[in-house]
Amino acid sequence: MLFWVIAAILTLGASLAVLLPLTGGMKGASAPGDHDLEVYRDQLSELDRDVARGLIQPGEAEEARAEIGRRILRLGAAERPASASASSSRGIRLVASLAVLAVPLLSWGLYGVLGSPDLPSQPLAERLAKNPADSSVDELVARAEAHLAANPSDGKGWDVLAPIYLRLQRFPDAITAYRNAIRLDGDSAVRQAGLGEAIASAAGGIVSADAQNAFEAALKLDPANAKANFYLGVGLAQEGRKDEAVAAWQKMLGQLPPDSPWRSAVQQALAEAGQPAVAASGPDAQQMEAAQQMSPQDRQAMIETMVAGLDDKLKQNPRDEEGWMRLIRSYAVLGKPDQAREALGRAVAAFGADSEQAKKFTAFAASLGVTATE
Repeated sequence: MLFWVIAAILTLGASLAVLLPLTGGMKGASAPGDHDLEVYRDQLSELDRDVARGLIQPGEAEEARAEIGRRILRLGAAERPASASASSSRGIRLVASLAVLAVPLLSWGLYGVLGSPDLPSQPLAERLAKNPADSSVDELVARAEAHLAANPSDGKGWDVLAPIYLRLQRFPDAITAYRNAIRLDGDSAVRQAGLGEAIASAAGGIVSADAQNAFEAALKLDPANAKANFYLGVGLAQEGRKDEAVAAWQKMLGQLPPDSPWRSAVQQALAEAGQPAVAASGPDAQQMEAAQQMSPQDRQAMIETMVAGLDDKLKQNPRDEEGWMRLIRSYAVLGKPDQAREALGRAVAAFGADSEQAKKFTAFAASLGVTATE
């Protein structure tokens, strides 16, 4: 009911604001020749007074009366089209007034049919008080912001809100939230890495000195932090130290688990740098050389164990691109071209002969002197 009362008052006010000038104009309008006619009448009265006092001759007075009469006649002829114009103007005002009255009537009628006048209002406080599962992201963020405005020393609140700001690309807010979380709840690799990413994102992807300091602080707490390692590699590439960046990414790729979401980012970075995305873990050439210092039995046992373990992993997860490359390379280093060729065939079969991965496997094996079987 309150809604309708407020709507009625606002509608009435808006209508009166338009109608009053129109009606005022109609009431205050006068005929264009009224003033001139009054002047001519005054002139005739003045002429009679002059004749009575002997200030003007009767003949001259008659001529003057005739001239004033002619002017009055001309004025009457001019008033007829003016009257028609005034009537037209009044008609326009009437139509405008009816239109002003029709607008609120039509709008109210349409709202009653198409709108939802019975829908209860939802103030911000009520929206924030409802179940979080039923809230939108914006409502959840508003709820967290309202909480932190009342409790600015809640470090956990800042810690929760910071990555949300980062995903929403509100980078300055994310920087503030991460700094508050670190200040209130202490240092952690995740917070420092998030702070570095927020600083770099706010700078358009540039790993500045502040971002680099945050990433290095994250690595002191967790040397395996993927985000910090990746962005430090980006920083090296931006400084023109491409070889160091590639080496850092290759090392990182060898340490990442197969299901790590950072694999694709590293592979893309290596591809942009013009380097093959080959991990450094597994039985590589250096490990094979170290194995030469062992006895033949121990060396063979070590190699077979490593290769067998890698083969088992690929059977469980045949979609591991880097794993297939390591297996092919291992057989090539061991001087087993048949096994390397077989591994290449299995890798191609796992992704499809026409896939981009199959082309990559074939090119990589060819660089090692391994060709696919017919």
